[in-house]
Amino acid sequence: VQLQASGGGLVQAGGSLRLSCTASGRTFSNYHMAWFRQPPGKEREFVVVFSSRAGGTIYADSVKGRFTISRDRAQNTAYLQMNNLKPEDTAVYFCAAGNRPWGDSSIVRPSGCYYWGKGTLVTVSS
Repeated sequence: VQLQASGGGLVQAGGSLRLSCTASGRTFSNYHMAWFRQPPGKEREFVVVFSSRAGGTIYADSVKGRFTISRDRAQNTAYLQMNNLKPEDTAVYFCAAGNRPWGDSSIVRPSGCYYWGKGTLVTVSS
């Protein structure tokens, strides 16, 4: 089972990027998909989690209204559209998947995900 994240890069503040996370080796339709990020010198932090099975999405307050997660089931791919990027969004972004119950608090923590992709670096210049 592999998750492959891509789409990172360098962008100016106010710009946009779209990250992709493609899963292989397993169908993740019954899993929640999440994005986490790790800013330089800081702990990994929650960004967003989505479950098509539960019909729910939770965003971190810091990205609400600017980031949007979506999923293409046919492609087994999740996307993170990031708009109005800010320098504080600079981080390595990781996609992850897990099958914890939707109401479980762990779905917004790294410990709630079983599968992880390698990160992709997003750098936002001021």
